[in-house]
Amino acid sequence: MATQVDARGLSCPQPVILTRNAIQKGNFPIEVLVETVTSRENVRRMSEKAGCRVEVQDMGDEFKLILTK
Repeated sequence: MATQVDARGLSCPQPVILTRNAIQKGNFPIEVLVETVTSRENVRRMSEKAGCRVEVQDMGDEFKLILTK
C-alpha cells in the first residue's frame, strides 16, 4: 500500500518538508498530492535529488507525484 502525502492547500516549503519526511521513513511507493505547479516542481526536484524516481500525473486542477526508489 502506498504512503500518501496530502499537501493540497499548503504553500511551500510545507509540501517539500512533508515529502522529505515520508522519504526518510522509506515506505515506498509514496503518492504526493499538490495543487500548484510550483509545489509540483519543488517536490519533484527534491525527490529526484534524494534518489527517487518521480512520475507526475496531471489530475485537472491538482497533481499526483508517485515516488519510487
